Amino acid sequence: MVDYKNKIVTVEEALKLVKSNDQIVTGLGSSEGKAFLKQLHTIADRVTNVTVNNCLPMDTYEFFMNPEYAKNFGVDGWFYSPTLRKAHKHGNISFIPNNLHFAASKRFDHIHPNIYVGNGTYPDKHGFISLSLGNVYEKAAIEAADIVIIECNPNCPRTFGDVELHVDDVDYIIETDYAIPEIPDAEPNEKDLAIGKYIAEYIQDGDCIQLGIGGIPNAVAKSLYGKKNLGIHTEMLTSEMVKLAKAGVINGKCKQIHKGKMVAAFAMGTREMYDYMDNNPSIEILNGGYVNDPYTIMQNDNQVSINTTLEVDVTGQCCSESLGSVQFSGTGGQSDTAIGAQKSKGGRSFIALYSTAMVKNPATGEREEISKIVCQLKSGAAVSLSRNDLDYLVTEYGIVRLKGTTIRERVEKIISIAHPKFREQLMEEAIKIGIIYPRG
Repeated sequence: MVDYKNKIVTVEEALKLVKSNDQIVTGLGSSEGKAFLKQLHTIADRVTNVTVNNCLPMDTYEFFMNPEYAKNFGVDGWFYSPTLRKAHKHGNISFIPNNLHFAASKRFDHIHPNIYVGNGTYPDKHGFISLSLGNVYEKAAIEAADIVIIECNPNCPRTFGDVELHVDDVDYIIETDYAIPEIPDAEPNEKDLAIGKYIAEYIQDGDCIQLGIGGIPNAVAKSLYGKKNLGIHTEMLTSEMVKLAKAGVINGKCKQIHKGKMVAAFAMGTREMYDYMDNNPSIEILNGGYVNDPYTIMQNDNQVSINTTLEVDVTGQCCSESLGSVQFSGTGGQSDTAIGAQKSKGGRSFIALYSTAMVKNPATGEREEISKIVCQLKSGAAVSLSRNDLDYLVTEYGIVRLKGTTIRERVEKIISIAHPKFREQLMEEAIKIGIIYPRG
């Protein structure tokens, strides 16, 4: 058995390593160094301008939620979660624009990580720790960091792929025993199920699937139980994918690369999913720069990418990460997977959204229904997926294919799946602002 006891420190001892102006990197989502981050605010009396680089944080941390610490600690995030959205107004939170497969290489070309802290398993008899639930940028950060701290947690599943880290490459170990953050299964609503059914009709036996997170992707997954020999090459492994694997729908037999394996860059889901992943060689967690590279994605034939957006204009520009100029989430791998799927032989890419949303009218304070298909995106909106890269668009009112179409064709097709009460208004506005003109 490998002896690592000399590397064990308390959280308080690990925090003594932090200096003013340090750049700290923590793992994505369920891989974050929870014990360390929970107490980071306790050293505010001796440090300033410490930046934590994170992605989709799953917990509430005092160091960025409390405005009292805004001058001591900041967060630069690759993807916002509800906690970052709430704390954004404090002025010490900023988004890192990125496509996921470049998240590590571009960021670490810009900043040098002083400390990496994330969770993982205890070392095995050979001295290897498994980083468990993700390697989007984690190993790149570990290789670049001056100090590497791993929170060894018996609740982390031991996974395979590109997540092995030898204890000799770890500077300090914090022994922990907290529950790994989970995402409960989102139960699809009526709109989700309608959209899921439309998309499922385009998925064939033997296809290789990428799914995002939320009600719509879950509804798609629930519509796939009649399919056979599906594969998984995805940014995020989800609980619904595991259920399909358990049911024998997913086996990866038709994949061209990583045949028979479910491939992902990270995993977030239920405890049931984590237990299924534990010591399961059919699942490979690989480097995000590789998994989400469109060149890698295209190597599996019949790759299908399924993601969601917040708002789309009538020419096909998708805003999937901001509400106007206010950051809401992140680009993530949407562009990576959409382009990679379309470069795949027989591949398809789907972007889905509800046709409407209920929002508060700032003038009246009343909630009113608005169209999420618009002639022009909100002022300041981020274009997460270019109209050049939009293939299929789906709402609860139907599905349209936009690949190779003209602007006029796009306007007509996209408006045809808008909520019926907004269609005439959208066409009139498209003509009024010159997107198209009447013929004759």
